[in-house]
Amino acid sequence: MAAPRRDTRGIVDPSELLARVRFRRHEPAEPLRRHVETYWFIDWDLSEPYASHIVPHPSVNVTFQWDEDEGPPYGEVTGVALGLFTRKLTGRGRVCGAKFWPGGFRPYVPEVPVSRWTGCALPVQEVFAPTAFASTAVGEGPENTGPENTARSVVSPADDAARVAALDTFLLSLAPAPDPQADLAMGLVDRIRADRTVRRVADFARTEGLSMRALQRLFSAYVGVSPKWVILRYRIHEALELASTRQDVDWPTLAADLGYADQAHLVRDFTATVGVPPTAYQSSPSGA
Repeated sequence: MAAPRRDTRGIVDPSELLARVRFRRHEPAEPLRRHVETYWFIDWDLSEPYASHIVPHPSVNVTFQWDEDEGPPYGEVTGVALGLFTRKLTGRGRVCGAKFWPGGFRPYVPEVPVSRWTGCALPVQEVFAPTAFASTAVGEGPENTGPENTARSVVSPADDAARVAALDTFLLSLAPAPDPQADLAMGLVDRIRADRTVRRVADFARTEGLSMRALQRLFSAYVGVSPKWVILRYRIHEALELASTRQDVDWPTLAADLGYADQAHLVRDFTATVGVPPTAYQSSPSGA
C-alpha cells in the first residue's frame, strides 16, 4: 500500500483539525483511479466535542462511519455540499471515505443525474442496489450481507491496509461501464482547477468547443453543480490555502489573479463561504 498522502485543501483551520484527529489519505486500487481521486480516513478519540469545518470540493463522497454515540456502523453517499460543511465530533469514532473525481460518480449510478445528490447525504442502501453489499460483508451466509455489515467490514479493522482493501472490494464490485461523458466532465473540471485564467463560463465553453447550454447540462448531469460554481469554489480553495499557510498575502493582487474585479468581491465570497473575512481568518490563532 502506498504511503499516506497529506492534502488539506478545503479544510478550515487544518492545523486545529490535525491536532485533534488522525487524518490520512490513501490511493484506491489502480482500476478505480479513473473515477476515485482518493480515500480519506479520520479517527478520533476526544475528551471534549470538536466541530470540524470543510469548504467542500465539487465531489461526491461515499463514506462508511462509526461513532460510539450513533450506534452501529453505517454508510452514506454525500453529494456536493453547496455551503460550509460542519461535522461535530464527540467521543470516539471513525470515517473511511472515498472521494470521487468531480464528474466521476455518475457511472456508478448511471440512471440518476449527479445534481440529484447535491446538498444531500443519503444512506448507501438508498443509492446502490442490494447486490452491492454482498462482497464486502463479514461471513458467508445471507444473514451476514447488507449495508451495515459492509460498513463494519470497512471501519472495524485497526489497520489502514485492511480498510483500503475493504473499500477497494466494495467499489470494484460495482464495476461501472465506460462513459465518455464522465471522462469529458472530469477533464473539464480538472482544467478549471489547474488554470487560473478560466474566469468566465462563456469563454471556457467557447474554448472547449461547447455551447453554453451543453456545458451547463453536462455539469448538472455529471458534476452536480454549475461551471460557475466550480470556478468560484476552486478560487476560494486557493485563497483559503494561502490564508492558512502565509502571513504575507497581497490580497488585491491575489483577487486580480483569481479573476475578481477587485478585492471586495474576493472578500465577499470568502466571507460567505468560510464565515469570516480572509484577514480575520488569517490572524486567528488557528488560521495561519
